[in-house]
Order: sequence, then C-alpha cells, then structure tokens
Amino acid sequence: MRVIKFYRTESGNCPVEDFLKDLPDKQSKKIAWTLRVVRDLEQVPTQYLKKLKSTDDIWEVRATIGNNTFRLLGFF
Repeated sequence: MRVIKFYRTESGNCPVEDFLKDLPDKQSKKIAWTLRVVRDLEQVPTQYLKKLKSTDDIWEVRATIGNNTFRLLGFF
C-alpha cells in the first residue's frame, strides 16, 4: 500500500484539498476513488497512474469524469 501525501504550505493550507472541496460532489468522489486505487493496488492501470515522459520521475494520477479529465502530479 502506498502512502499519499498532499503538499501543504508553511501556513498549513493544502491546495489539493482546497481544489477538491470546490468541485461538485460527483467529481471529488471520483478523484478520491482514483487516489484509493493508486494507494491500494500493487499494479495500478496506466489509465490512473503513469510516469510522464521526459521528466525526472514525475507521475500523473488521472481521473476522468464525463468530458473532464483531472490530473494530479506527484513523485515517489
């Protein structure tokens, strides 16, 4: 199981959490579900997690809801 940590500013704000709170419920739930898939599965399908080409190990978590695709960038 992976541990997922979101960036926090020195004042304790978390831009990712703030972004998720502003989304409609259906979208934030789908992103949360996708993060659980990334956290829990040993081999995550590339539709949800993949390394970005030509980067120094930056990974993309992708959640698609209807015509919207949300991308969260991170690293291990």
